[in-house]
Amino acid sequence: MLLGFIVLYILGTILIGVFASTLVKNSRDFILAGRSLPLYMVTFVSFATWFGSETVLGASSVMASEGLYGVIEDPFGASLCLILIGLFFAKKLYRMNLLTIGDLYRNAYGRKVEILASLMMVFSYFGWIAAQMVAVGIILHLILGVPHSVGILVGFGVALLYTFMGGMWAVSLTDFFQTLMIIFGLLAVLYEVSSGFSQVLPVLASQPMDYYRFFPEPTLKDVLLYVSAWITIGLGSIPQQDVFQRLMSAKSERVAVVASILAGFMYLTVAMIPLVLAVFARVKYPELVSSDPQLMLPTMILEYSSFPVKILFFGALLSAIMSTASAAILAPASLLSENVFKPLLRGLTDKGFLWLTRFCVLIVSLVSLAFALSGDSIYHLVGSSSALSLVSLFVPLVAALHFKGSNPYSAFASILSGFLLWVYMEYILKSEFALISGFFASFVAYTVVSLLFKLFRNR
Repeated sequence: MLLGFIVLYILGTILIGVFASTLVKNSRDFILAGRSLPLYMVTFVSFATWFGSETVLGASSVMASEGLYGVIEDPFGASLCLILIGLFFAKKLYRMNLLTIGDLYRNAYGRKVEILASLMMVFSYFGWIAAQMVAVGIILHLILGVPHSVGILVGFGVALLYTFMGGMWAVSLTDFFQTLMIIFGLLAVLYEVSSGFSQVLPVLASQPMDYYRFFPEPTLKDVLLYVSAWITIGLGSIPQQDVFQRLMSAKSERVAVVASILAGFMYLTVAMIPLVLAVFARVKYPELVSSDPQLMLPTMILEYSSFPVKILFFGALLSAIMSTASAAILAPASLLSENVFKPLLRGLTDKGFLWLTRFCVLIVSLVSLAFALSGDSIYHLVGSSSALSLVSLFVPLVAALHFKGSNPYSAFASILSGFLLWVYMEYILKSEFALISGFFASFVAYTVVSLLFKLFRNR
């Protein structure tokens, strides 16, 4: 029966993609859904984009083993990001009427910075997309017993097919239904596991107070690492195409602002459910926590839940994964087509650009598939995505939006200094402070070069 449900789910998703393709008349429809999405849909799409395998499988496993302090980065930092975007970025970005966030870097700093920023963003997505494919492989292997690689190929094929056909329209329509599945599915699981919610408070209260510690110890090291956890996604995901794409798909400036804030609170609320389920797993089935943490919740549901709840849980999990995968595929594909390839193809018609973007969807999917088949874990694949954009792209973005006197030299210095220091400290020194050091270097480089540029220009 589970197999039948999975087949129906996949067919339904593909059919929505086929329908969405009929709504695509031009490249703007494919990339931004014609800038026509209402408030409820932009909210659901923004929520569903980030509520992926790392939220259900990754954060829950960390919660079970480390407690609340271990999940500051996600969901708390992720929710902060969406709220900050709504408060400080959405209005200005929407008024610019751009196709991609790479266009902002071109307008502010020129073509060379546009290419550099766009390529760095594109690269940051591969691990994130691969993580979703790996998660599909894990689920299908667990449920059906198929080889892990076969499950990955199924996830790859479905996400590629409907994103290729319908673009942002397909992503938006599928995300709407997938969000409903996520919410109702997780609530149903919690209802059964907690005996009608009656055991939620007793089980949560069974853990020591230190398990729910939210603030760091008053030492410099702990405070710096705590700040790093908040800003990895909290600031690092602001200069990303997937977030920008949802804002620009809204039918009005007000919708873009309100939807982002609502999505932030919605994400934080719904993401609490997997964390609560993780505590139940820790209390009732401690043997699951000590085994493969990525399989903790799926195994608990398979072995100890009723059949209807199994359907709802795996429906919610597949929905979370597929919604994130499709959005993460479309974002870098849009950057590649608009900001890297299109300027090289003079005289390209809008229809040609539409098919160029679809071709880029294929390229991004294939590269991500290679990452997925490499054998890395979900958390490892996702880990560096937001960090890369934080240490290189955040400072130039904020400067372009909120400060006058932007120049390409400052942007280049900021992007390269932050990125190179982060890579050196993260992968060579293996330092815990790589992220915050790279971020600080990016800020200092932008500030110093801007002051020098202004000084020499006024001479």
